[in-house]
Amino acid sequence: MVEVRKRVKEIDRAVDQSRIRIKDSEDLKAIDGVFDTSTLKTLYHLANKGYIDVLGGVISTGKEANVFHALGCERKQEIAVKVYRISTSNFRAMQSYLIGDPRFKNIRHEKRSIVFTWTKKEMRNLKKANSAGVRVPKPFDTRNNVLLMEFIGGDEIPAQQLRVVPLTRDQAQEAYDTTMDYVRKLYQANLVHSDLSEFNILMDGSEVVFIDMGQSVTLDHPNAMEFLARDIQNVVRFFRKKGVRIDDGDTVLDTVLVQ
Repeated sequence: MVEVRKRVKEIDRAVDQSRIRIKDSEDLKAIDGVFDTSTLKTLYHLANKGYIDVLGGVISTGKEANVFHALGCERKQEIAVKVYRISTSNFRAMQSYLIGDPRFKNIRHEKRSIVFTWTKKEMRNLKKANSAGVRVPKPFDTRNNVLLMEFIGGDEIPAQQLRVVPLTRDQAQEAYDTTMDYVRKLYQANLVHSDLSEFNILMDGSEVVFIDMGQSVTLDHPNAMEFLARDIQNVVRFFRKKGVRIDDGDTVLDTVLVQ
């Protein structure tokens, strides 16, 4: 682990001297454009606000973002630091989930603005889901392309994705029931996950946790119902393989819509 303040101050000093240099170490490598100067300064700002004391290793890498483990300043609380890539993010794909969402009507259609808006969007979606009674990582703060949230797991070991967790048939049934309950709660709260699958569900012990909600949309979005149907088809497909007896996706969708 590397102290955030120390390493970002080094970059900050280099920027002030118009001579940006990143030390040749594993912790400071710009992995797929994640740790650019702007991001490091954002992390420095969040550290100064008292959120981050120590930044650790990578929890996960995705198409648009990396997630890192960190310790907070308060009681060394474990937190997750999600960093969206500005240089390599697929901002056109992001736009398809932003356009039509009335919460984000006035965004500028350039890459940095879209990535920053996307990060705020995930923060708002997590808050909304949490208020609806859906188990998600509790969001703490966001700035630019960095989102701070609850670390799901313990002792620096992240909870596993649903896809790799061994489940008995009874455990699979319970996880399915909880997953569909969460889908209904999101719908009743005017939200659709829009990318729900065994990759975006964690199992924290026996507890189902929804993650990666940057693409989640309100029911006002023109593709909301299409996204909802796709989410349900993904859930049905996975849990059928685990031995859960489930009606077809359209029937399951109907049960969500009538709740």
